[in-house]
Amino acid sequence: MATSKKSLRTCNNGHQYYKSSDCPSCPVCEQERKPEGGFLALLSAPARRALEHNGITSLQQLSTYREKEILQFHGMGPASLPKLRAALSETGLSFKN
Repeated sequence: MATSKKSLRTCNNGHQYYKSSDCPSCPVCEQERKPEGGFLALLSAPARRALEHNGITSLQQLSTYREKEILQFHGMGPASLPKLRAALSETGLSFKN
């Protein structure tokens, strides 16, 4: 297995980090942005950004989408669906049928 070459980068906030992909996200900034609570705190950074990018910041907004629609968002994977289903269920909501 070949290892990817990591390059040193500096984000707009001055954080330095190494990354091998072309993803522009700074891991330090992402950790600082992670919510303390709520359903978005349950998700990985890519899944959280996928929902935020599509304007979904509440469970009420999430409940207007079908699971298949959510999975089509870049950064959203099937591992996030059980967490989202549970969060919706706790508030009496569900994905759109």
